[in-house]
Amino acid sequence: MAQYTQAQLLHELEPAVAKELDRHIAVAKEWMPHEYIPWTEGSNFDGPFGGQAWDVSQSKVSETARTALVVNLLTEDNLPSYHREIYQSFGPDGAWGTWIGRWTAEEGRHGIAIRDYLLTTRAVDPVALERERMIHMTQGFESSYELDMLHTVAYVSFQELATRISHRNTGKFTEDPFCEQLLARISVDENLHMVFYRNLLAQALELAPDQTIQAVWDVVEGFQMPGSTIEGFTRRSLQIALAGIYDLRIHRDEVLNPVLKFWKLFDIEGLSAEGEQARDKLATFMDALDKKAARFEDKREMIKARQASQA
Repeated sequence: MAQYTQAQLLHELEPAVAKELDRHIAVAKEWMPHEYIPWTEGSNFDGPFGGQAWDVSQSKVSETARTALVVNLLTEDNLPSYHREIYQSFGPDGAWGTWIGRWTAEEGRHGIAIRDYLLTTRAVDPVALERERMIHMTQGFESSYELDMLHTVAYVSFQELATRISHRNTGKFTEDPFCEQLLARISVDENLHMVFYRNLLAQALELAPDQTIQAVWDVVEGFQMPGSTIEGFTRRSLQIALAGIYDLRIHRDEVLNPVLKFWKLFDIEGLSAEGEQARDKLATFMDALDKKAARFEDKREMIKARQASQA
């Protein structure tokens, strides 16, 4: 089966991008970040205005919730790097370029709103947060793959859904209705972005099934959340996983599996030997991930039981 060049793929899929862009604009509802912030809870911090210094006793959310909120916000903060990555993958022309602008503008609301909530409610240490933002954004984000369109679309199809779930579960975990409402609204954006990319990749599978399945396999095998370069991410992600906000089970059953099922990837016929091999690897990986998730769940239950006995 003939291999498409990047230029050919971008050209052939342009009508699909235009169609998905029109659909997205038709269903996306305008919302105002400032309307989701409880401004009346705010007060001056120490500094030029002589306010009160932050103290952990001022936070209404738990330590684990603070961890998840900071990771979520720092991930959103790296938007300039994500914009650069998709710009280099898709290019500025036609519907591709229009989508990049729209996506970036919508994503930009998320970091603004989460930061406003965190500072207004004094949920986290503002000094530590700003110092971490400086470090994380200076490092930036770089894709693990060559900046080709298929790998990028495959990655964001999963990543947008993972981010939606992470935000939604974090909001619930805080037990703060203001936070839950805000992150639920942000999750709506993330879901629409996922649908755009997921539908686009479905078209790529019809056009170039072997190349697309290879890209999907590469992405699934080496998937890392965009916030994985945050300092202490391994420790923090374990804390988040132990709380059930985002763990291997969620990643497999609520992120990877539904997207793969939507693509009907295991039903495609007429693949080349390389395409069949990539699909076989994917099936084996999903089975192994299921077992790995079960082991983590058992470990988490043991930890909870031990903590309960010590309480």
